[in-house]
Amino acid sequence: MTTKLEDKHAGNGDLVGEGQPYLGEKYQANGKPVVNGRGEISVKQEANGKCGVPRKSLNMYSWQEIQKHNQKSDQWLVINRKVYDVTGWANKHPGGSRVLNHYAGEDATDVFRAMHLDLDIVKLYLKPLLIGELAPEEPSQERNKSSQLVEDFRELRRTLEAMNMFKANPTFFFLHFVQVLILETLAWLIVWHFGSGWPVTIFISCLLTISQCQSSYLQHDLGHLSIFTKSKWNHLMQKLMMSHCKGLSTCWWNHRHFQHHVKTNIHPKDPDIDMGALFLLGELQPVKFGKMKIKYIDYEKQHLYFYMVGLPLLMPVYFNLESMKVMCLQRYWEDIAWVSSFYIRHFITFGPFYGIFGTILLIYLVKFLESPWITYVTQMSHIPMRMSKEENRDWLSAQVLTTCNAEQSIFNDWFTGHLNFQIEHHLFPTMPRHNYHKVAPLVRSLCAKHGLQYVNKPMLEAFGDIVRALKKSAALWMDAYYET
Repeated sequence: MTTKLEDKHAGNGDLVGEGQPYLGEKYQANGKPVVNGRGEISVKQEANGKCGVPRKSLNMYSWQEIQKHNQKSDQWLVINRKVYDVTGWANKHPGGSRVLNHYAGEDATDVFRAMHLDLDIVKLYLKPLLIGELAPEEPSQERNKSSQLVEDFRELRRTLEAMNMFKANPTFFFLHFVQVLILETLAWLIVWHFGSGWPVTIFISCLLTISQCQSSYLQHDLGHLSIFTKSKWNHLMQKLMMSHCKGLSTCWWNHRHFQHHVKTNIHPKDPDIDMGALFLLGELQPVKFGKMKIKYIDYEKQHLYFYMVGLPLLMPVYFNLESMKVMCLQRYWEDIAWVSSFYIRHFITFGPFYGIFGTILLIYLVKFLESPWITYVTQMSHIPMRMSKEENRDWLSAQVLTTCNAEQSIFNDWFTGHLNFQIEHHLFPTMPRHNYHKVAPLVRSLCAKHGLQYVNKPMLEAFGDIVRALKKSAALWMDAYYET
């Protein structure tokens, strides 16, 4: 059943008062509780915003009932007051099954709007999954969320849509693509003209490192559907930038990255804060390891070996091995073909100068140089921020508390691919990055209105905060570990 995203339902948070019935009960349309826990109301089908003939009767549910369906084998979620059973659909979800599971039993209205480009197409998939709606007495979101804050954020989004802030500038992205093309071509021309000596190899490695980082930012834009108006063109170009230009699996990246976006810094749902036994992040994991007397590594020095392990090895070792493992185990044949083209291209262009073994060394030298750049940029906005178990916060609070910005400058914008505006990016993932600086003052104002701290710091300070956060977590581990 299609629903209007911006509809305002009478059953909002303002109805919650002293006369609010017990959450565990279900209600019929006349307001009387139902003995078996289910009531039915007649609903009308909406098509293109117009009411049609009655379609079928839908069950009405309380939040307490919905929140019970939060398991992998039983997943319900709420979008615009409509209740959907996504259990059978989860494994077919283009963004990965875990994204849906992370929101099972919760209101997913804002994250649904944030992550999807063409709502009309997505709603077609929702139709057969519709099983009911919230009872009229129920608020539109869980009671721990501020209905005023939620509505203010949705009003902000409507304002930004009216301002065309979600419309991409083709020239901006074309120039960034040309930048990558020029760097790749120039590197080959230099080797062809000057040979493959060490000075030339080091110089072209720097050029290729810049190309790789800028390719990362472009594939990131494409993965979030923020360049083209058609999803298929975003997906195709992301294959080109991620798999052909960088040699990494697009499906692996998207499934991992979307989890990070929908549940940022939430244990254990965000894979970006799961460093295994190598690094202990935040406050919960260090204390847990300390109390369990776990010491796989000398964790009190993790802020030091971050420079030796975390910075140089993220891209050439962890990301590459993880991408290959997932790609092969999940049999992402299309990704395998695209990634193979990355290596074939390098063997064709650089093989005559370096040989097969030398070309492989060149590839991983570039990844080694790229790694600190990408690590600093991606980790500065989240590692120093709040990490917790599931708190089921509203979309605005969840992103602002776990994300911070770095100050704007022309260099910072280029160096980070505009990820110095992580707050705006996390709130509006499909927004083209060249509009973040225009949106930031409005987001900051909304945060101030609702008492949320909007963190914006110099970029070098943000880099340093990664190490300071690791050192703080190490101290928590030591206190718990040596506690008698």
